[in-house]
Amino acid sequence: MGILIQGGRIVDAATDTDKKGDIYLEDGVITEIGEKLKIKDKSDRVIDAKGCLVMPGLIDLHVHFRDPGQTQKEDIETGSRAAARGGVTTVVAMPNTTPVIDSPDRVNYVHNKAKQLAGIHVLQAGAITQGEKGQELSDIEGMVKAGIPALSEDGKSVMNTRLCKEAMEVAEKFNVPIFAHCEDIDLRGDGCMNEDENARRLGLPGICNAVEDVIAARDILLARETGARLHLCHCSTEGVAKMMEIVKEEGLDNITAEVCPHHFILTSDDIKCDDPNYKMNPPLRTKKDVDALIRGLKDGSFKVISTDHAPHAVPEKTGSIRNAAFGIVGIETSFALSYTALVETGILTISQLIEKMSWNPAQILESDRGTLQKGHPADIVIADIDHEYKIDKNEFASKGRNTPFDGWKVKGKILYTICDGKVVYQNA
Repeated sequence: MGILIQGGRIVDAATDTDKKGDIYLEDGVITEIGEKLKIKDKSDRVIDAKGCLVMPGLIDLHVHFRDPGQTQKEDIETGSRAAARGGVTTVVAMPNTTPVIDSPDRVNYVHNKAKQLAGIHVLQAGAITQGEKGQELSDIEGMVKAGIPALSEDGKSVMNTRLCKEAMEVAEKFNVPIFAHCEDIDLRGDGCMNEDENARRLGLPGICNAVEDVIAARDILLARETGARLHLCHCSTEGVAKMMEIVKEEGLDNITAEVCPHHFILTSDDIKCDDPNYKMNPPLRTKKDVDALIRGLKDGSFKVISTDHAPHAVPEKTGSIRNAAFGIVGIETSFALSYTALVETGILTISQLIEKMSWNPAQILESDRGTLQKGHPADIVIADIDHEYKIDKNEFASKGRNTPFDGWKVKGKILYTICDGKVVYQNA
């Protein structure tokens, strides 16, 4: 059975397309694109997309699905449902699970479970070092053969610079990118929010910008020397924005970076009281930092918007910021928040937003997804960008409820998510 999507506004950054038309999907592939397509098989499903945006499925390069070992927070099935609800058809899951994903068998566990339970594509990243202990490299070759899309030590940095350089050399050999969480753990100490007047007002220990900037600079220099593909995760500082501007000017195409919606929407000034729903790593920074991130998104220094979707059980996000776990959920709200904050305000065009949430992530993964071209996989999202609604954490498909955006009014309601030609989410 095929699916005919009729009369939508088709936007595809890969082909610079923005026009009204129809798309026909069959056997998991886009087979026809045009105006007023006539499909002979009357039993095919028809979706009326008039007045709606039709775009490629979103690709989130940075999520935590907590499986194995922390499934009270999230699991592959609930994480995938949350992704589909947010219009995300491909995710890269971080390896800091329990146990750490540092071997081919553990990669296979996630991929096999995802094939059985997930309606979307769940790609499992592999840890750079064994147990993420920063002492010895993992079986990178074995994990590459098992299908990892990337290497990461997410949740921490590889603090041993020699070992980090060695990891980049191996990653370059096997053509897998390194997704770098940039944090000097010694410099961070017991910090739990940005080091500024808001931390002092709340009597909480701070995290200075240099905690991120020092490791980002190191990793950029190492990638420049080794030729490894480096992707900087959840960037939050003006310093990293300036570094990525230089990277862009020098044409270092092997180095890319992402920003999360919470980092380009919120500042530490939004933390009015000691509320752990505002605790994330890296922390919310100042308006000066946010302005720099937005400039970087606009000029293309930052090529990707990801979420760092980090669900936690309620007890872990209760009490003081000082003792709570780092992280917020974001995969169900990322498109609406980004559309509202960046497109409605004129900072980005809708095509530029889709480029950062679909096409550019696909290029980093060397994937044929992230586009609506004929012959490509039928990963498609239909959204009503005129529909304003209120974010309600109690409606999340994720097990996590830890968000600072509960009650926010946004535009960009996801109506359908289609993955490999199958409707995996519908709210229309």
